[in-house]
Amino acid sequence: MSPLKDFFNTGKFKALVALAVLLGGIMAWAGANGRLASAPEQILSAVLSPFQKGASAVSGGVGGLLDKYARIDSIIAENEALKEENWELQDKLVEYDRLKAENDAYKERDRLEDDSPEYTYMSAFVIGRDPLEQFGGFTIDLGTLDGVQQGDVVVSDQGYLVGRVLEAGPASSKVMTILQPGSYVACVVSRTRDTGNLNGSADYAADGRCVLENLSRDTLAQVGDQIITTGLGGEFPADIRVGTIEEILPEESGRSSIAVIEPGTDVNNVKHVFVITDFETAYGQQAEQAESASSAPAGE
Repeated sequence: MSPLKDFFNTGKFKALVALAVLLGGIMAWAGANGRLASAPEQILSAVLSPFQKGASAVSGGVGGLLDKYARIDSIIAENEALKEENWELQDKLVEYDRLKAENDAYKERDRLEDDSPEYTYMSAFVIGRDPLEQFGGFTIDLGTLDGVQQGDVVVSDQGYLVGRVLEAGPASSKVMTILQPGSYVACVVSRTRDTGNLNGSADYAADGRCVLENLSRDTLAQVGDQIITTGLGGEFPADIRVGTIEEILPEESGRSSIAVIEPGTDVNNVKHVFVITDFETAYGQQAEQAESASSAPAGE
């Protein structure tokens, strides 16, 4: 078979024939519709159309990308402005909370001073707690520079006994609470006048309770009775409320009773307190008078 015949039988030849037939058909249609002159342009347009669309898409994508990059600076600036505004709002909120807490404290102090004008109260906030301290001890934001001294009595906003200052530093002080074993306070049952010593107990401290020891074995005190300080010894003011009797139990020897006391304030979670920096009890006055009398020269 000749090479020419081989070419006529190839797929390339058949494709050229098909293309010629297609172009002839297009030319015939264009001539019949008066569009013969524009037929080459239309054919060229049809061939180039996919490439033009692709180029347009690429151009649009690049333009959109450049626009996004151009906006990045403005977006970053807006974010920084919003952060600054948020910080300012947070500062204002913190200041508002501080002023509100101080205002509430002043109101409580005025009320306490109206009830006990003979005492001097100083407002203090709890600023620290030792997580290993199992008896509720804490640190307040007042110290010796504010007039606080070791031994000063600490009460809650409602006037309930919380404890006393254990250590006084220049700007802060550590407070020992009534939950601490060895924190003896002379107290009395308000209704029956039974006396006892308020003390902390490792058995009850985890529940925020303390005990009133050395109650009479035949005490008439009952659950719900109020416990107040006596002022005996002059270390605590008289008539400071402590809490209520929750349970009365016989002491191990059987010679006395113990009352489990629920303090009027949640000592383990108190956030604000008052330090009584100046007070004078009737017992203290009597002791001063006795000391003055004993030191006076004979015959006076």
